[in-house]
Amino acid sequence: MYSEKVIDHFTNPRNVGEIENASGIGTVGNAKCGDIMRMYLDIDEQGVIKDVKFKTFGCGAAVATSSMATELVKGKTVQEALTVTNKAVMEALDGLPPVKVHCSLLAEEAIHAALWDYAEKSHIVIKGLEKPSDDIAEIVGDEEY
Repeated sequence: MYSEKVIDHFTNPRNVGEIENASGIGTVGNAKCGDIMRMYLDIDEQGVIKDVKFKTFGCGAAVATSSMATELVKGKTVQEALTVTNKAVMEALDGLPPVKVHCSLLAEEAIHAALWDYAEKSHIVIKGLEKPSDDIAEIVGDEEY
């Protein structure tokens, strides 16, 4: 049901924790399943993500997608991080069961929420970034969980 990479990122999650004085913090949830994901970004003056951490309350797939998302954005520019989609997270994990796809969307939205917070704190506009939803249940609709 779950790939070896999903199991590995769930049992050995990378980049767990908080960043004090983070450049951007994004929190998103899913009211239907109860998952909550918070992502912290430390972004340098050149717009490169020096460090990223997460805290997730949710199922194994939510933890695994959080972990993989942090790996995908670490060391990237803000603009490169913006291109990390839920599909990229799923592909990096060698797939997710259909009923867990929403977890990868949670990871994508957490990245966007942290970038949005960074942009607001820095008084900048990140080209292509739209205000993220706090609750991905609004995006995924009536998908089964």
